[in-house]
Amino acid sequence: MLFLRWNRTLVQEELIGFMHDKCLALCDHGGRRQEQFMTILALDQGTTSTRAIIYSTDGKPLGHAQRELPPIYPFSGWVEHDPETIWADTIAVCRDAIASTGMSATEIAAIGITNQRETTVIWDRSTGRPIHNAIVWQDRRTADVCARLRADGHETLVQSKTGLLLDPYFSATKIDWLLRNINGARERANAGELAFGTIDSFLLWRMTKGQVHATDVTNAARTLLFDIHKQDWDDDLLKMFRVPRAILPTVHDNTADFGTTDLEIFGAAIPIAGMAGDQQAAAVGQACFEPGMVKATYGTGCFALLNTGDKPVPSANKLLTTIAYRLKGRTTYALEGSIFTAGAAVQWLRDGVGVIERAEETEALARAANPESAVYMVPAFTGLGAPYWDPAARGAIYGLTRDTGREELARATLEAVCYQTCDLFEAMASDGAVAPEALRVDGGMIANDWAMQFLADILDLAVERPMTAETTALGAAMLAGMQVGLMKGPLVLAQRWRSHSRFEPRMSAAERSRRYDGWRDAVRRTRSAKD
Repeated sequence: MLFLRWNRTLVQEELIGFMHDKCLALCDHGGRRQEQFMTILALDQGTTSTRAIIYSTDGKPLGHAQRELPPIYPFSGWVEHDPETIWADTIAVCRDAIASTGMSATEIAAIGITNQRETTVIWDRSTGRPIHNAIVWQDRRTADVCARLRADGHETLVQSKTGLLLDPYFSATKIDWLLRNINGARERANAGELAFGTIDSFLLWRMTKGQVHATDVTNAARTLLFDIHKQDWDDDLLKMFRVPRAILPTVHDNTADFGTTDLEIFGAAIPIAGMAGDQQAAAVGQACFEPGMVKATYGTGCFALLNTGDKPVPSANKLLTTIAYRLKGRTTYALEGSIFTAGAAVQWLRDGVGVIERAEETEALARAANPESAVYMVPAFTGLGAPYWDPAARGAIYGLTRDTGREELARATLEAVCYQTCDLFEAMASDGAVAPEALRVDGGMIANDWAMQFLADILDLAVERPMTAETTALGAAMLAGMQVGLMKGPLVLAQRWRSHSRFEPRMSAAERSRRYDGWRDAVRRTRSAKD
């Protein structure tokens, strides 16, 4: 019966797609095929840049634009962004992406938004102006608040409702910090004069000229305020974190009517039809629609999302139980492992110590390194994420000898990203999650063949690199396209996913064990050194 139902659904989706394509082909004005409403604009607002990509209905990128986003570091461990810069860059890249295709805004059927998660903005409802810089997900200023709540025994309740841990990574303590430290903010929030949002909500508010204050379920699930079982903001958590309900956005599915852009912004009122946090959008872009499918995104950090189906899997190993996506009211859950430092470690090699001039150099250096080198880097620049969740840990390098050079440092940096991924997979297996058949990867680091082969070796698992590298933006486009009927449903989209390269494990079990034992010892020494 399951087989028949699966295939019937596929037939239905293919038939709908066939009829839709025929309808488009038949739309003719004076003998010319009508090309309006044939494209999707995906906005990907990330930690290090803001980009926009125009996609055709078959997922082909037609044009793009990007701007780097400079971080602000007010104090050690504090990380902020200027929301006005984010807004200005958003409008600029969207306009530039449209212009790069030679189209007009009237030819955009819908907009999909994906964003850096947990980053927190509070703004004035009457003016739309932020009351402070955005506090970025990497920011550690509320570590003491989280530690105090943990010591008071609140983490069990928090984890049972949200699937998350008490950590400054998430939004709730950032909201509380802003309300405590900005003059008059708490009183204004209680009076309904202020609005909170992650970056998606802030951009949506601005794009609709204050007409819509909303978010999607994946971003809401990262605030420490949202009950992922009841699918609603939770009064107990709001009280614990001293967050008034009046400032919270409405929560929608990932495919929904999020409003339309104000006519003045792009010269056309464009529906905003899809929204998801960046890691969930990447999982959609990677077509991880079945339980046991897993993707890992290697950007500033690394985030692995394992689809666990319609039941949340609680973690005993400090992974996060979160929402993968919600379509037509049906929720799919995931286990997530969050690594704070991945590509950022390569950036440190370049910008911090000048070992390299370009990130691409690391591949050749790693290949040239002494294969017997036992140098280990633990890149805990902003603490350690899953499965340790140790905000006080700091980076360290072990095993340096007189003959250690640039090559060994580059190799150790790439290896560290892979070892951290292995930590996540070990934790997922211990939590009883469905064992994956392969790991789908995306993000800037996946262009490095040496790193991808070492990843396959240390995981003892095939690693698949997709044809489309920009899976986060593609996921946002897919969600918006599904909502407006220009893209087919998950089953058909999954069939269309294609692998560009597949890396098979070839390291011996003995070598794998020896190398991974060395990594775990380095992490143990790093964590004990802070005490």
